Amino acid sequence: MDSTERFSDRVENYAKFRPDYPDALIRFVQERLPAPAAIADIGSGTGILSDQLLGAGYTVFGVEPNEPMRLEAERRLGSHPRFRSVIGTAEATTLGPSSVGAITCAQSFHWFDRKRSRDEFGRILRRPKLVILIWNERVSGDLMEEYDQILQESAPEYRRVGRRNVTDADIADFAAPDPVELLYFAHGQRLDREGFIGRVLSSSYVPNVGQPGHEPIMNKMHAFFDKHAQSGWIDFPYQTRLYLAQLSNG
Repeated sequence: MDSTERFSDRVENYAKFRPDYPDALIRFVQERLPAPAAIADIGSGTGILSDQLLGAGYTVFGVEPNEPMRLEAERRLGSHPRFRSVIGTAEATTLGPSSVGAITCAQSFHWFDRKRSRDEFGRILRRPKLVILIWNERVSGDLMEEYDQILQESAPEYRRVGRRNVTDADIADFAAPDPVELLYFAHGQRLDREGFIGRVLSSSYVPNVGQPGHEPIMNKMHAFFDKHAQSGWIDFPYQTRLYLAQLSNG
């Protein structure tokens, strides 16, 4: 499957049940690039991070190749005067030269062609030329290890998809010769049964309704929720990983 089409059948669950990003992360971005400024949110999806950046005072170009996800972002954010929806990819954003001060990539960089996107980022960035790569990651522990085991057993694509395929060395190579700063932010998500199942189904590697393997993994996930929920809620602990590079050239 073309990576730009992976989430076409998951837009509603993605928009409703994927976690946002920590307030402390947004404050960090504000410290490094005070608003108002222009940011290209590349692989912006349904606009989860874009919405938070708009709330912090930025002009945001939401660059997204997947039409259903882009249309959802336009539905949510299109009336905002500082939001621009852009049909484009990391490798060909269609943005003008030196048009943005920063690029954010939330849950998206692992889909990019790194060499071509590095060239494109250098082309569209102006000072301070910040590239901010972000992932929400589940925190290790008994709860998440059990959840992870279900995915490994019942979601065949799980092992080959996700941030785990991008190493610190990959990020350093992408940004070279410029240094990379790595930060972590605590985060979490409280989910009822609907939210938990929607969160599971928002992942592209989980068999969706009507696909082979859907019912077995759903049965396991409902049993997982029944086992661990307290008063009808389950807490997903995350750490949000952020890589920051300030490019010195194109």
